[in-house]
Amino acid sequence: VQLQASGGGLVQVGGSLRLSCVGSGRTFSGYVMGWFRQAPGKEREFVATISWAGSRKYHADSVKGRFTISRDNAKNTVYLQMNSLKPEDTAVYYCAANTASVSGAVSFRDYEYDYWGQGTQVTVSS
Repeated sequence: VQLQASGGGLVQVGGSLRLSCVGSGRTFSGYVMGWFRQAPGKEREFVATISWAGSRKYHADSVKGRFTISRDNAKNTVYLQMNSLKPEDTAVYYCAANTASVSGAVSFRDYEYDYWGQGTQVTVSS
């Protein structure tokens, strides 16, 4: 499984970005997908997760109401819509796939994911 994340960039406070992550493989619809982020000098943290069919999705408290995870299995793509961006959202954002999941599950811990994308930088300037 290969994951390719894109969509990062430099944006002003209050702005928006949409991250995309395209996955390889015919069974993308059978993976739980997640987004994590890592700011300089900090641990990687959970941002959002979504179940196989997208019926269940969860967001970290720090982004709830501002970020939305979604997926399009026909395009093997998971998205992270980020609105009302803040300087503290500045980080490298990673998408990840849990290929050992079951239908209806979601995954919150990074050790549950077995494939990771290369990361895309998001910088929010004030």
